[in-house]
Amino acid sequence: MTRRARRRSARGRDARGQNGRGQNGRGRPVGAWLPDPVVLLRDGEWVVRPVAGAATAKVYRCPGCDHEINPGTAHLVVWPPDRVEDRRHWHRPCWDRRCRAARLRSDAG
Repeated sequence: MTRRARRRSARGRDARGQNGRGQNGRGRPVGAWLPDPVVLLRDGEWVVRPVAGAATAKVYRCPGCDHEINPGTAHLVVWPPDRVEDRRHWHRPCWDRRCRAARLRSDAG
């Protein structure tokens, strides 16, 4: 048995890479839910969720540039926290441009 194989068996991981406590070795339970980030802009709060390109199968239209987001393209899904039915799919550069234009300005100076 090689040294690497002994270390793996000593960790007690199963075939999925999990230990017996249902954790992935990073101290976080496997499948742990993490909240989506919320962005505060002048026109309110927005929940922003990144979507991997492999997870997309439909064509969406970006409200920032009015161009299509083709299947297989990574993008963002954005919605107000209290209205999930109003979610929209944005290109990341389009959303970043909107954030720069609508960010809160400090009145301190």
